[in-house]
Amino acid sequence: MYQIEIVIEKQKPTEAENKLIVPRMRAGYYLCFVGMHALTPAVIEILGRSLESQPPAIFSNALAELARQEQYLALDTPNRRYDVGVKYGLLRAQLALGLSGRDRVEVLSQLLEAVALRSMEQREDGRRA
Repeated sequence: MYQIEIVIEKQKPTEAENKLIVPRMRAGYYLCFVGMHALTPAVIEILGRSLESQPPAIFSNALAELARQEQYLALDTPNRRYDVGVKYGLLRAQLALGLSGRDRVEVLSQLLEAVALRSMEQREDGRRA
């Protein structure tokens, strides 16, 4: 887990090498974040205020402000990649996240309940047709 202290969108490599330094990381290397965000109420408030002025890079600006205001954390999940740009990719990523936590039994039972209800609705619709 990492604490995010600075957010820079689409930085130049020289800017990243100077500003995104991580202890014990080899020179010329820096961390970047590619992933899914779990947005807190604070981010939503920041985004709401930012929408009024419409700056470019509104989302990364909101994340940068959040990092200045409160603890902003990132979790490294090695060997797991989910392509949210493909059909159902975001759903798969969210399910993987939900099923990997301590509430996985609750998440799985709610998912199975939703599938069962949908199946029952489809059978009832078939009988009416």
